[in-house]
Amino acid sequence: MLFTPFEIKETVDMFLQHKLDIRAITLGISLLDCAGASGIETRRRIRDKLLSVAGSLVKTGREIEIEYGVPIINKRVSVTPIALVAGSSEDKNYTPYAHVLDEVAKELDIDFVGGFSALVQKGFSTGDQRLVNSIPEALSHTDRVCASVNVATTKSGINMDAVRRMGEIVKETAEKTADKNGLGCAKLVVFCNAPEDNPFMAGAFHGPGEGEHCLNVGVSGPGVVKAALEAHRGASFDELADVIKKTAFKITRMGQLVGMEAAKRLGVPFGILDLSLAPTPAVGDSVARILEEMGLESAGTHGSTAALAMLTDMVKKGGIMASTHVGGFSGAFIPVSEDEGMIEAVRSGSINLDKLEAMTSVCSVGLDMIALPGDTTAATISAIIADEMAIGMVNSKTTAVRVIPVPGKRSGEWAEFGGLLGGAPVIPIHNAASDQFIARGGRIPPPIHSFRN
Repeated sequence: MLFTPFEIKETVDMFLQHKLDIRAITLGISLLDCAGASGIETRRRIRDKLLSVAGSLVKTGREIEIEYGVPIINKRVSVTPIALVAGSSEDKNYTPYAHVLDEVAKELDIDFVGGFSALVQKGFSTGDQRLVNSIPEALSHTDRVCASVNVATTKSGINMDAVRRMGEIVKETAEKTADKNGLGCAKLVVFCNAPEDNPFMAGAFHGPGEGEHCLNVGVSGPGVVKAALEAHRGASFDELADVIKKTAFKITRMGQLVGMEAAKRLGVPFGILDLSLAPTPAVGDSVARILEEMGLESAGTHGSTAALAMLTDMVKKGGIMASTHVGGFSGAFIPVSEDEGMIEAVRSGSINLDKLEAMTSVCSVGLDMIALPGDTTAATISAIIADEMAIGMVNSKTTAVRVIPVPGKRSGEWAEFGGLLGGAPVIPIHNAASDQFIARGGRIPPPIHSFRN
């Protein structure tokens, strides 16, 4: 992959002026060969394998940062869903597996480990039940472990028993981390159509369809896209679409270069490049501000869904031409606490939970990093999850829910989570109950267009 001097200068300017970065390099590692009847032996094998395979991940990332001048914000590991690995053991509580993952992450200075996960879109195995039941304790006693549960797919429908249970799990996790504003919930995602090759936390896991190991990359660049649009104020949507597409191509080429180099040095296959625009709390690194640059007074006002749809599509079209291996989510994230423009829109009343839900029908993922009132019931959280799962199921896309019922906080108050997780105003919810709806259980069948064999 050859770069002209002009392209190199242009890319350097993106780093220095517009907060372009590699958001994450994520080393996926299969733990299937670690499974055994003894939980103690299984965890020993997990520890040994992670130390062996991921031992040089952080060092390699830092070397590339220095040599190429490219910021790599997070060095992460994703593993086989622990429900699959621990299921053959005699353990009934899987929290010790989370402790092992956390200990290795700290020992190797890895930012996060994803994969304390279960896939329950059609039902619970014994291992799935044990893992889900362990989530509140596991996330409250670890710092770098992330959990995810896939409760729906377009092919299988929505497991409403799992949706009901996950509402309870989110509530329990918030209560166990009440002293940190429910921070444990920031490390927990509920999915529909979860991708097996996602480099972004908290939902990353190394899917059972993946190889022994691989290196996945997540690139970000909202500031770069906004700067490109600033030079085309008053232009038609045809021109804006072309500008976004070309900018995404440039961003993706840089990510492809870094990802392939990291994979080569680690001696693992290059997996995928996730094209998603992932914001941060820093000013100038916001997806919401891109929407406003298109002509909206505030993100969330009428026209926001259309603007986000075009942005997401053009990012995909531009990026897919620059990489032969595109995967993960790819598009645009709209996490409230991690995007200063989204935070301002919530504060001003331009965005509410219903508008966020509408926007998730066209963005990369779903309801992400949203602070809810602390007295939100488990059934209401389950109903919020069910709505988002329905959007993903019917539209054959990945959707997710990462909400935080902040203990002791009411609508309009501020909840701080720190670091890249930022902080957010607590958003109001509907007063009418959904308890009887959630109590029905069973499965919502898949849509008719899922039958395509």
